Amino acid sequence: MAFMEKAKIVVIGAGIVGLAIAAKLSEHHEGVMVLEKNKRYGLETSSHNSGVIHSGIHYPKGSLKATLCVKGNSMIYEICRKYRIPYKRLGKLTVATGDAEIRALENLLKMGEENNVEGMKMLDSQGAKLMEPNIRVERALYTPSTGIVEPDDLMQYFLGRLIENGASVSYETEVTGLRDTDSEYEIFGMSANTNFAIQAETVVNCAGLYADRIASMVGLDVDRLGYRQHYYKGDYFRITGSAPVNMLVYPVPKGAGLGIHLTPDMSGSVKMGPNAYPINRIDYRVESAEDEFRNDVKRYMPSITNKIIQPDSSGIRPKLVARKDGFADFIIRHEADHNLFGFINLIGIESPGLTSSPAIADYVLEMYENEIRA
Repeated sequence: MAFMEKAKIVVIGAGIVGLAIAAKLSEHHEGVMVLEKNKRYGLETSSHNSGVIHSGIHYPKGSLKATLCVKGNSMIYEICRKYRIPYKRLGKLTVATGDAEIRALENLLKMGEENNVEGMKMLDSQGAKLMEPNIRVERALYTPSTGIVEPDDLMQYFLGRLIENGASVSYETEVTGLRDTDSEYEIFGMSANTNFAIQAETVVNCAGLYADRIASMVGLDVDRLGYRQHYYKGDYFRITGSAPVNMLVYPVPKGAGLGIHLTPDMSGSVKMGPNAYPINRIDYRVESAEDEFRNDVKRYMPSITNKIIQPDSSGIRPKLVARKDGFADFIIRHEADHNLFGFINLIGIESPGLTSSPAIADYVLEMYENEIRA
């Protein structure tokens, strides 16, 4: 890169959300540039997940997660159909054993109704067994709009669109400094072992696991604002042999994640996971014990005791400190009120980030058009 190169819009981070935003912005504006510190797009959170297209039942009405997940769900299916990206609209059972879990399941149904999730159905024990013969539960919530897609296929689609639109991606380009000069932003760092500097009118922070670090570079107090991200790791095990389920099967959510669930992949093989535990460093080795996964899953699928399972993969999500009700929403905001006109932050973009990605892109474009370009 030439010293003090100029760009109209710089997107920091080429995960699925950064790529989707760059693809959408470049449809309408020239001079869009994506900076990615890794050798390839999507090497962190975007590629270390189960590729689930979520329905939107897990998030409170009016939250960004609810609104963008439900919108993104239909958008992703439309993209996949139009551009012949492989996907499976498998449907999902969220299952409950015991009174407390049944009450939680009823709350999920209520949230789903408030979020306009279509086609939901509450099933009794026999109804659940008819849909998934190996599942043994008292109640289950069926959501037909849940599915799976290969994350890399979606990222390739967004990458192709942004390049087609004239935007660019610079890999091995790590931002190490960011300065607001009132009229623009100066972005500094290393690109392929060479110093670089870029002047940009607008910066979109999509740095994923490092988004709070980028926010702090431009002078935001991430602790005071609630932008500090905490790393939670989730491991996956794979069930060998014939698939015990045909659709996704989730327990009622508990703790930091959605519980250890069963997810068929595009080949038909079934993964168990993820769990969720706090970590202090980025390490993608599977560290969990097999027994934790067996014990969790056998509550709703007793036949897991006879299955051979093996460590598969892991992912790391950036979590924000939750409210008292245990919920933490996406942060997607133009920081003009913090004297950073033209700086858009995306913080705490965990699940359902993949599902929401095209809807997030629309949301950021609207923010740019209405608050920055206007």
